[in-house]
Amino acid sequence: MEPARDISRYRKHWASRFGTAPFLPMSRAEMDALGWDSCDIIVVTGDAYVDHPSFGMAIVGRLLEAQGFRVGIIAQPDWQSADPFRVLGKPNLFFGITAGNMDSMVNRYTSDRRIRSDDAYTPGGEGGLRPDRSVIVYAQRAREAYAGVPIVIGGIEASLRRIAHFDYWSEKVRRSVLLDAKADLLVYGNGERQIVEIAHRLAAGEAIGDITDLRGTAFMRRAMPEGWVEIDSTHLDAPGPINPPIDPYAMDDNGGTRAATAASAAEASASAETVVRFVRRVKSSDRSRSVIRLPAFEQVVDDPVMYAHASRILHLEANPGNARALVQRHGNTEIWLNPPPIPLTTAEMDWVYELPYCRQPHPFYGDAEIPAYKMIRFSISIQRGCFGGCTFCSITEHEGRIIQSRSEGSVLREIEVVRDTVPGFTGVISDLGGPTANMYRLACKSRAIETACRKPSCVYPGICPNLDTDHAPLIELYRKARALPGIKKVLIASGVRYDLAIESPEYVKELAQHHVGGYLKIAPEAIGEGPLSKMMKPGVGTYDRFKELFDRYSKEAGKQQYLIPYFIAAHPGTTDEDMLELALWLKKNGFRADQVQAFLPSPMATATAMYHSGKNPLRRVTRGSEEVVIPRGLKVRRLHKAFLRYHDANNWPLLRETLRRMGRADLIGPGKQHLVPTWQPAGTGQTPEGARARGDVRKHGGVSAVPGQSRPRPFRTQHTGLPDARRPGPRRGKS
Repeated sequence: MEPARDISRYRKHWASRFGTAPFLPMSRAEMDALGWDSCDIIVVTGDAYVDHPSFGMAIVGRLLEAQGFRVGIIAQPDWQSADPFRVLGKPNLFFGITAGNMDSMVNRYTSDRRIRSDDAYTPGGEGGLRPDRSVIVYAQRAREAYAGVPIVIGGIEASLRRIAHFDYWSEKVRRSVLLDAKADLLVYGNGERQIVEIAHRLAAGEAIGDITDLRGTAFMRRAMPEGWVEIDSTHLDAPGPINPPIDPYAMDDNGGTRAATAASAAEASASAETVVRFVRRVKSSDRSRSVIRLPAFEQVVDDPVMYAHASRILHLEANPGNARALVQRHGNTEIWLNPPPIPLTTAEMDWVYELPYCRQPHPFYGDAEIPAYKMIRFSISIQRGCFGGCTFCSITEHEGRIIQSRSEGSVLREIEVVRDTVPGFTGVISDLGGPTANMYRLACKSRAIETACRKPSCVYPGICPNLDTDHAPLIELYRKARALPGIKKVLIASGVRYDLAIESPEYVKELAQHHVGGYLKIAPEAIGEGPLSKMMKPGVGTYDRFKELFDRYSKEAGKQQYLIPYFIAAHPGTTDEDMLELALWLKKNGFRADQVQAFLPSPMATATAMYHSGKNPLRRVTRGSEEVVIPRGLKVRRLHKAFLRYHDANNWPLLRETLRRMGRADLIGPGKQHLVPTWQPAGTGQTPEGARARGDVRKHGGVSAVPGQSRPRPFRTQHTGLPDARRPGPRRGKS
């Protein structure tokens, strides 16, 4: 992996003479006060503007400002016309378009495709202030406002739609968002390196169409450039016959046999001039000039098996150390993906997170409360990335498997900034974490092995022997953080990866005795081997070992604390029997789910490829390869959620009917050994899901305790990937 240019060492643009803005301007009046006649870059975002490093637009804006550029923000514009996109005037360099910290479709709709009533990233939590598929709409309006201005799209929504992708909300495969947005360049993954380089190159007079060599970007081109070696993806990981065998006796529309028609086509093809050279192996010296051709958009639309194959290749080519460029044809246009960006160094991470953020919403919002900001205003990001590889999660696809950690000193300095400057601080840091709480400074023991590795997970089916699981640096950080003057408590709200934690009992002790406020969220997600193998999650025995340690150390400290397990309903690979087993486990252990979450097939996730194709892309995909059970349809999804809420009387009629169908009527009755009773309380059981829609109600989540109740009431929060910064909310990632 070649070294990357330090993002803090670029020569500053001439506009740096204007200095640092108190807030990045959202109006011409603010620009006038700063002495600006124009903006160099305008960031358009679907979120309210909060100048905090947990919000993507703040990181990108302050990063570009530190490079000397004048950056304006257009937050949650009215997309009904182009006028709101002209409010700051014409940008000198480009528009940067992002849907915000969440995918706009995940933000707007539940996993059952119901419209949400709120939006945590909007003042007052008001819903409906961003359009569906925000990146496409914003990009088109920006183009309408100022034709000819380059448009760069990025953030979680664009990142996960960089190639042809299955769209759950329309139940079809959509083409790359680059085409629909009519953008010039797409930035995927964590975008600091890309956005800084783009800005400086455009400022130097380079045309946006000439920026084709930048890692972590995707763009359109008409033809394959000279000097490249093209590799057919099916030669790397053959999916089997692309089409079913031809019936030699079947007739075509012209009265001839299809076999004869196919033979004629093959003969014509053989006599045609060969324009592409496909090879099975490429010398190491040629890797930088090799590109893998994925099945075309038209192929993956018509053939789910080819879609699963393309998904598998995309995930195999995700390591910055060995990934090659990818290309996918859409009609007469090639969508070209350069390899992923080089991860930021610790020094660069420190620099990014210590930029002069105000750590508050823009004054434009007055006293209006922005729920997402309220959740994260006292939290600190200590790392990025995740090597868990959970198939339902988008973190790895977006941020990558390599952990990028801040230095201990930088984290402690930010805690002091929060203590001294953030209004309302009471001495409690709400979280030290990231996508996962306990991957800080964990990495492969060998840089050479890390660079060559193509495994999708470092911890499944077991922890890789090459992975350094030493939690000592994280333990030391916790101790120093809580020892700072004025700090009363440091909580850990990010999800704990418990299979890693049990490798360090000292970490579990530190966590249980000092950093848990009564409840700790972890995510077994399932207990049956069927769904666990499709999620790439550890078995329930690992959970049991962690619980034993957690309970022991909590008791030693004289604390009564509980684990809050999260589970997913209707995940690929899950049968009704798996959900029944889980319901019995929940009852045996005294858990009652307050709210539950059904699987949501997010774009580009491996589990989404399973959902669409019925195949398992964790292994080589062929016509005869492993079939995956898919709980599809609203009725099945309701049933699986009902199993998780077995205690809800509104679900009892559905569960009784299902248990009889499954031959498990022995679980219906009044005893403790029964799952549901035979009787029905008056006024209940009117709908399959109960009197109110419980799934996905609180998409950003938190632990719900009922007064006077001795046991915890866990629930499942909306699980999505991350944008340029950490997703706000008590549960920050997977565990």
